[in-house]
Amino acid sequence: MQFQQHRSNLSNQELMNIYKYLLLPRMIEEKMLVLLRQGKISKWFSGIGQEAIAVGSTLALHSDEWIMPLHRNLGVFTSRNMPLSKLFMQWQGNKEGYSKGRERSFHFGSKEYFICGMISHLGPQMAVADGVALAYKLNNANKVSVAYTGDGGTSEGDFHEALNVAAVWNLPVIFIIENNGYGLSTPVNEQYRCKNLIDKAIGYGIEGIAIDGNNILAVYDTIKGVREYCIQHQKPYLIECKTFRMRGHEEASGTKYVPKELFEEWEQKDPIKNYEAWLINENIISTNEIENIKNNFKQYIESELLTANETKKFEVNTTEELNEVYASKITNNKEQITDNKKVPSSQIRFIDAIKQALHQSLQKHNNLIIMGQDIAEYGGAFKITEGFVNEFGKHRIRNTPICESAIVGTALGLCLEGYKSIVEMQFADFVSVGFNQIVNNLAKIHYRWGVAANVVIRMPTGAGVGAGPFHSQSNEAWFMHVPGLKIVYPSTPEDAKGLLIAAVNDGNPVLYFEHKLLYRSISGLVPNEYYEIEIGKATTVNKGTDITIITYGAGVHWALEYATQNKNISIEIIDLRTLLPLDYDAIKNAVAKTGKVLILHEDTLTLGIGAEISAWINEHCFEMLDAPVLRCASLDTPIPFNTELEKNFLAKARLHEHIKKLLNY
Repeated sequence: MQFQQHRSNLSNQELMNIYKYLLLPRMIEEKMLVLLRQGKISKWFSGIGQEAIAVGSTLALHSDEWIMPLHRNLGVFTSRNMPLSKLFMQWQGNKEGYSKGRERSFHFGSKEYFICGMISHLGPQMAVADGVALAYKLNNANKVSVAYTGDGGTSEGDFHEALNVAAVWNLPVIFIIENNGYGLSTPVNEQYRCKNLIDKAIGYGIEGIAIDGNNILAVYDTIKGVREYCIQHQKPYLIECKTFRMRGHEEASGTKYVPKELFEEWEQKDPIKNYEAWLINENIISTNEIENIKNNFKQYIESELLTANETKKFEVNTTEELNEVYASKITNNKEQITDNKKVPSSQIRFIDAIKQALHQSLQKHNNLIIMGQDIAEYGGAFKITEGFVNEFGKHRIRNTPICESAIVGTALGLCLEGYKSIVEMQFADFVSVGFNQIVNNLAKIHYRWGVAANVVIRMPTGAGVGAGPFHSQSNEAWFMHVPGLKIVYPSTPEDAKGLLIAAVNDGNPVLYFEHKLLYRSISGLVPNEYYEIEIGKATTVNKGTDITIITYGAGVHWALEYATQNKNISIEIIDLRTLLPLDYDAIKNAVAKTGKVLILHEDTLTLGIGAEISAWINEHCFEMLDAPVLRCASLDTPIPFNTELEKNFLAKARLHEHIKKLLNY
């Protein structure tokens, strides 16, 4: 029999337990398919035929090692002994489920059970496994993380990035490919040209092995051995599990695209039937015992389903929904500076304030890791982290490969193990290749299953330096539409330091925009000590009574320069400082002060931040207005390279005409 060689030193009782863990998800699925036909659940992604992979790999791990499953890995959840009644509540969308009705099927996680909830995009979870493994490595913990992907997922850039990072950083990660022959309906011969997916391992300089994914003992034994290898050698490993799904991609898609003979072939390889036959042949279990186990499971499933069905009627609480988008923050009031004239301060540049915030945060938090391209010995593109590696070491100041998506995912993985992380985008423009991780993984994770993503992404941004369309964009508005993110954009050295420290302490994903032109052109008094500027609070930088300019970033300095040159106009200038969440109280007060409002920003006009603020003022402050709200923004073109064209592009070129227009109402 094919299982004999994999028995190793397992006792009969251990082999029986493996059988129970293998059987349970199959029987649960069979019940779920009945509930689906009855309309009691809305969707189901079946893993029938693939159970051995999830069960075998989970049982081979320690219970406190993180797993990043996908939507056919029910065996991960059941093998971690999660309460079935609560799993039923999750699948039914009940508030008592793991995601309070906010997520579907297996798109949820549990910190208690060390399972990270997937998102629908197939590749990003592999980088999260990198981050967890990095935490293990930093802690000298003898642990591995495990991430699953399908044959289709290996075509995604996230697969390449995650394996490359794991290989370069020598991380103890096990990547498991569930090769079931189809990416939805696309067969593998239309997905890749290598003979086996395991052939990809050699390109990363790592080991790999292809195994029979339907042989529970082969999976279990392989993962146990690979786990020991990864821990001993501190290296990743790639495993390809050959398998087949006996149902559609999801139940509604059907299986008409699969040749009948494939079902007949793989029916003979059913992981449960074959293991049962081997157990019987080896006199480890009897047919009567099998029937007893199945009957007990049927009763258990029905009992747990009954418990799940007894939950109270779902009641929607809008306040609760809004309040749980962000993780709560415990603020240390001693770290708030209200008047820098009363504390020892120094006159420093904008760039030095950022450097000081990073340095003091690294001193304050031993669990803070900074990652980015060229940030170690080179000191970063703008030399902000120069010298850090000598003081804090390469384990905390980490040069990264050029793979923004994987590094953002790695930052999230670090958070799962209690680390804080800062990711430096070399230029804010390059964030587009890490967009998915930010808007779908970082931003939504707390709302989905209650985990705080303590990640700061530094974004050197803005024009005025003649760098052209790919190094000068203002892309903050891209992210303002995404609940769960916080966005800060300082304009002064004092705010630059205080807001960056606050971002590190916030506990939520924060995009920290820092204008490149301000780095060495703006100086100001900055408290020497460690302090925060509260995120979400605007400030008045100039008092006036004629008109109000609401702005941020470089726009603050344009407005102040204009006010200085035109003292006959009394201009109230509000620096937003935080773009998400906006300080609506400050906006409302500014409207009431003058009745005439100009919103100024460097970003292009259409669907910029000015549009949102203008709409809010119209809805909430209309009676206070003495004129329409005007927007002064940059041209709706890409940013040109020629400096004269760039000056014409920027909103500053049209500031005077907008102010005159507003005054004339």
